[in-house]
Amino acid sequence: MQRPGSRPSVGAMSASGKKIVEKLSEDALTAATGRGWAEWFAELDAWGATDRGHREIAQHLVNAHGVSGWHAQSITVGYEQERGMREVGQSSQGDWQVSASKTVSAPPNRVIDAFVREDLRRRWLPDGDLAVRTHRPGKSLTADWDGGTSRISVYLTPMGHTKTQVGLGHTKLPDADAVAAYKTFWRERLTDLKTLLESSG
Repeated sequence: MQRPGSRPSVGAMSASGKKIVEKLSEDALTAATGRGWAEWFAELDAWGATDRGHREIAQHLVNAHGVSGWHAQSITVGYEQERGMREVGQSSQGDWQVSASKTVSAPPNRVIDAFVREDLRRRWLPDGDLAVRTHRPGKSLTADWDGGTSRISVYLTPMGHTKTQVGLGHTKLPDADAVAAYKTFWRERLTDLKTLLESSG
């Protein structure tokens, strides 16, 4: 798949992904928090959450109901999506973003080199217009994408001595169609990165 343009085809990529209520099951949420989606939505409606911001809602869930930080964020995003306060792929600030991750059998320094070194990057990201802004060896990097119209962040989590989890975020996208396009794009590109690093030893 070639790099999506700044305005992807609407017809080809109309779906921007699943809502969080489809990704986090009712049973899993209930087991973790004691309530399911409908119960949390009713609680937040009664509290007046539609008139409050993302951070305030999440903090309320933590402070008033003892919900863990991750689940508080998930419930808040699910609520905002269900009540039309944000669309799938849209952040609480209103911009569009996508994330992808992949576990690679390679140490963090080798993984980050594949982003920083242009000769390596071209082998798995041939159509990428990526300009590195900040770089912490073996840990993270940020980069401008497509001439600075959007932004890439990469975070590496070591998993033992031989594996690394690569987390990539692509922010400041123009719309939901770009989210759909880049979700597929980055999934494919990180698969190519994994293949490159694992085949080259």
